[in-house]
Amino acid sequence: MHFFSPSKGKISIQELLTELSLYIQDSSPSNYKIIIGTDSQTYKDKTIFVTAVIIQRLGKGARFFYKKKKQKPIHDLRTRIYTETELSLKHLNSLKEKGLANLFAKYPVEVHVDIGRNGDTRQLIHEVVGWVTAVGYTAKIKPDSFGASSVADKFTS
Repeated sequence: MHFFSPSKGKISIQELLTELSLYIQDSSPSNYKIIIGTDSQTYKDKTIFVTAVIIQRLGKGARFFYKKKKQKPIHDLRTRIYTETELSLKHLNSLKEKGLANLFAKYPVEVHVDIGRNGDTRQLIHEVVGWVTAVGYTAKIKPDSFGASSVADKFTS
């Protein structure tokens, strides 16, 4: 599994872990938050999913990494939102297994979901937030879900 860094290009999971650790060690004592969010865009012939992994140094910036996945077009909004959430949770579990368990235990982890109280996705809030919460993470929705609705969204084209 590979991710992309805006400054380093294609990186491995091990390099991602190293980058996260270096970012934390690079600053005097600060508070951090780990954020993961997935967004998607459907085109005529494909749907592109982008998952962003963000480490936020509260009040002092952030670093992010992303991974793209292309598949057959998914036109049903409910299915796309569920797939986005599933990808975020799968990537969290994979990162945890590869060595981020200590970071996840030390810093808050948020799953940013591209749903909100306005628009068609409002009907999914209870289900999706319940799912994320049930597996032990904090869910954030619009307007607080920038990991999905801004960072991941930027790379869905």
